[in-house]
Amino acid sequence: MEVVKTENVTRIYRVGDVETNALRGVNLSIQSGEFTALIGPSGSGKTTLLQLIGCLDMPTSGRVTVNGKDVTNLNRNQRADIRAESIGFVFQFFALIPTLTAYENIEMPLLLAGKSSSERAERVKQLLEWIDLPDRANYRPDQLSGGQQQRVAVARALAINPALILADEPTANLDTPNGRQVMDVMTRLNKETGVTFLFATHDPRVIQYARRVVTLQDGLIIKDELVEKSAVGA
Repeated sequence: MEVVKTENVTRIYRVGDVETNALRGVNLSIQSGEFTALIGPSGSGKTTLLQLIGCLDMPTSGRVTVNGKDVTNLNRNQRADIRAESIGFVFQFFALIPTLTAYENIEMPLLLAGKSSSERAERVKQLLEWIDLPDRANYRPDQLSGGQQQRVAVARALAINPALILADEPTANLDTPNGRQVMDVMTRLNKETGVTFLFATHDPRVIQYARRVVTLQDGLIIKDELVEKSAVGA
């Protein structure tokens, strides 16, 4: 099943009389269960493409389809509904709510989705076990390491059983051991749950985990290659 499709997508930013062509006709198809890295230098269009796929922005032209739905011309509320139903996000700076515990941060999307207390409790317990942090359920973010915070962020992204998880530089603020832990968790969850991961990175430590690598340069895809076997394990 095709989870993401972009067709001739462009994104032009205008500031005064200055135009910046962030994307210049991007065609991309992501199938269910893929573990794909978007790579390229700063300014290549990686984050812009993630924002369009994540319904956080709209293309200047072209079409974006997510989980079988054309999201190109949806209004703000409709795009928010797509995000709530189908997309999980993992951000560079974790974006956890500092006053909530790990448990409560993971629970938040389930609360917003109207799940019952028993459903929430069962799902959060399962997720804490998946990220190997069942003993940190009642810890606030400032009581967790950076790697632990990012693993909580991954669990929160998975809470609603999304079709797609988008991660923008998920290890950029982590040292090598913590970055490896986060990528190990993401890889394992991809294999065990089948959720599709699309992540933007310039970190070689992260790229080696990908099973497909899409390279952007100056707003265009210049290379798209499958990796037969991950360098850190199939």
